[in-house]
Amino acid sequence: MKSSKLWQRFAVVFLLLVSVVVVQAEDPYRFFNWNVTYGDIFPLGVRQQGILINGQFPGPDLYSVTNDNLIINVYNNLDEPFLLSWNGVQQRRNSFEDGVYGTTCPIPPGKNFTYILQVKDQIGSFYYFPSLAFHKAAGGFGGIRILSRPRIPVPFSDPAGDFTVLIGDWFKTDHRKLKAKLDGGHKLPFPDGILINGHGPNGAFFTVDQGKTYRFRISNVGVQNSLNFRIQGHRMKLVEVEGTHTVQTIYESLDVHVGQSYSVLVTMDQAAQDFYIAVSTRFTDKILTTTGTLHYSNSNKPVSGPVPGGPTTQIDWSLNQARSIRTNLTASGPRPNPQGSYHYGLINITRTIKLVNSAAQVNGKQRYAVNSVSFVPADTPLKLADYFDIGGVFRVGSISDNPTGQPMYLDTSVMGADFRAFVEIVFENHESIVQNWHIDGYAFWVVGMDGGLWTPDSRKEYNLRDAVSRSTTQVYPRSWTAIYMALDNVGMWNVRSEFWARQYLGQQFYLRVYSPVRSVRDEYPIPKNALLCGRAKGRSTRPL
Repeated sequence: MKSSKLWQRFAVVFLLLVSVVVVQAEDPYRFFNWNVTYGDIFPLGVRQQGILINGQFPGPDLYSVTNDNLIINVYNNLDEPFLLSWNGVQQRRNSFEDGVYGTTCPIPPGKNFTYILQVKDQIGSFYYFPSLAFHKAAGGFGGIRILSRPRIPVPFSDPAGDFTVLIGDWFKTDHRKLKAKLDGGHKLPFPDGILINGHGPNGAFFTVDQGKTYRFRISNVGVQNSLNFRIQGHRMKLVEVEGTHTVQTIYESLDVHVGQSYSVLVTMDQAAQDFYIAVSTRFTDKILTTTGTLHYSNSNKPVSGPVPGGPTTQIDWSLNQARSIRTNLTASGPRPNPQGSYHYGLINITRTIKLVNSAAQVNGKQRYAVNSVSFVPADTPLKLADYFDIGGVFRVGSISDNPTGQPMYLDTSVMGADFRAFVEIVFENHESIVQNWHIDGYAFWVVGMDGGLWTPDSRKEYNLRDAVSRSTTQVYPRSWTAIYMALDNVGMWNVRSEFWARQYLGQQFYLRVYSPVRSVRDEYPIPKNALLCGRAKGRSTRPL
């Protein structure tokens, strides 16, 4: 009897010890409560109704460390549905939390939803933004920074400070009116200005100490225009692009296309005074420019001299700069092994996909398409329809691997792909404007870009050694860009134009990366707290 009780006590103690070890071994949790409201903002000198998070425009920075679990409770106090998406955060095995309408039900007005994210095996600079309607033109965006774990070496010394710099074009027109214009089949007008961290001309202010080095995490959170960023009298050392440590090249100015993020180090090596930070549009007939201030803490001299000029319409300049951005092969990424350990150039391609963007009128209204298909949202998020096996919502294969030459038509376009395939994707742009493409759930290697049409011979120009890995890439006018991508993340992933009017009017589709085995090894089950809408309403997730 005594022996039996002793064994029972031992078993209880053993289970407690095991549970403690499991808890201690689990990655850390960070908790956030965000209240989303409308509020008056004056970024270009006129009152507008902006989208605020905890009363802030832009929203608060989202700080994390590699592998952290982020619990973000979002209260929607708008008068319309709302969603946040996480540009560049890969949502490993968890597209349910991606925060676009194809994966996640909107948060109803007056309700809340708790995102449960893990920044698994990631470092770097990213941003979040509102993905529904045309909310992105009203705010609701903010910076994301994922720091390396303490034991992982970083290929530069700790900076004296770390600044988030959110740049983007901006309209004085209310976002609802912009949306109504698009819904009416019209194009957007030219933006009214450029913002730096929510401020118009001369509004943004960065205080630094002379002689020290600072990190600037620059993201273009605008809706359509490529921008050039520069700091008067200072050079920028590029160190990271969307989670990849780069070869540390020096630039006088940097093109940041819509949806892209860069980290630069800047040393305050000038005389004690204030300097202009300048941001201007690229590839536009009318050049918009705005300025902020780099303030030396010991300065008593305001900014002076002309605002530093930058490139304007020169495509070759931008193309050459893009080609110069390469991966630092010897630096560690989120793991201790060097970034160059993965030899992407030696892997056999299992499939080539060519995507061609286009613009046309459909039923008398302006639309945009990929391989002739202009995307229209379904009545149910595609990921939920897939999970619950709800028929008639979408059809896998409703967009071709290659341009078909057909007239543009409307459909809920979904492309199927096999888990663990290694694909080549060619973005071909026959239009006269720059295109910017983003793929949720992934980082890809930008192996080549050039003018004209892509052919198989174009592969001879590919960088198969140290191409930069990122989640957003540009395609220059009448040019192509090629990427390699390892399909190692099961889920339903949005492939979209970052030109937000084009995305809204159809230049997007979903990539369904499929594994026939329903296993948590490949994909997490539906979140217990998942919102259910459309034809998924009334279904059950998992017991809480």
